[in-house]
Amino acid sequence: MHDAATRSVTFFADRYVNVRAERADNVIADQLRESGIVTVDGLRNRHQVLAFATRAMALTPHPHSAPDGLTLIRDTGSHARRAGFAGLGSGELQAHTERSGTPRPPRLMLLVCLRPAATGGDVLLFDGRDIHERLVGRCPEAGVMLAQPRTVRFGAGAGFGPAHATQVITAHAGGRISVRLRQDDLARWSPAVQMYLPHLRGAIADSRYRIVLQAGQGYLLDNHRWLHARTPFSGDRQFLRALGEPHAPLPEGFAPCFPATGNPARRDHARRARHRRPSAPPAPHERSAT
Repeated sequence: MHDAATRSVTFFADRYVNVRAERADNVIADQLRESGIVTVDGLRNRHQVLAFATRAMALTPHPHSAPDGLTLIRDTGSHARRAGFAGLGSGELQAHTERSGTPRPPRLMLLVCLRPAATGGDVLLFDGRDIHERLVGRCPEAGVMLAQPRTVRFGAGAGFGPAHATQVITAHAGGRISVRLRQDDLARWSPAVQMYLPHLRGAIADSRYRIVLQAGQGYLLDNHRWLHARTPFSGDRQFLRALGEPHAPLPEGFAPCFPATGNPARRDHARRARHRRPSAPPAPHERSAT
């Protein structure tokens, strides 16, 4: 895992773009196409966050957003126990992508710190390309089965609309893929994939980067590639979030390190996995972790 303090500093610095620099928008677009994430600084109030967000994307409304399209992420004191509202509490937020229960989730997400937590509240980030590589490398069947259509239903809660039948891994033209995920009570998994969820969670855990954001710092990411999460916190932690579609062209999905059926051994695993069904339900601790 990439949790050392030096890793946190390096992760932010290596992906940093000065949003006020000449040709910054071009650099940001190139970096999103290459690695799917950009870190930023100097966005210290709502006006500055909104100005940068609208430069990068056409904003997509969220059920919790204000009329300007931004959502204030903080502990409201009243939402945490409701399914789908963990982000508005102070507890742990598991790795997920935004709007996974919609037919087409927004492509970009911007998250900026206005006020850090008194303790905790670290940002956790996970590259879907790394997750996919680890998942398929360890268990090719998991990569195949988690790409099968309609093997999970995401959504169906107050303000979230009807549940959407989908899959974790979606294939696109040219061998590219995208990912979507949620791991709360608004995820309903098919029995056909239950046995592969521990492999997915293991790949996610091993792909983790932890960063500590200060006021004005944030990140812009490809929501079809990167997952994000949060550690528990105390204090009046305040972040602003924007979702939307990029102004600059961004190819559908991302190029995986290798396809799930990229060599003869994996193709053989894949053929078997397509016809395989769990012989018994997953262990109780596996079910409870979804």
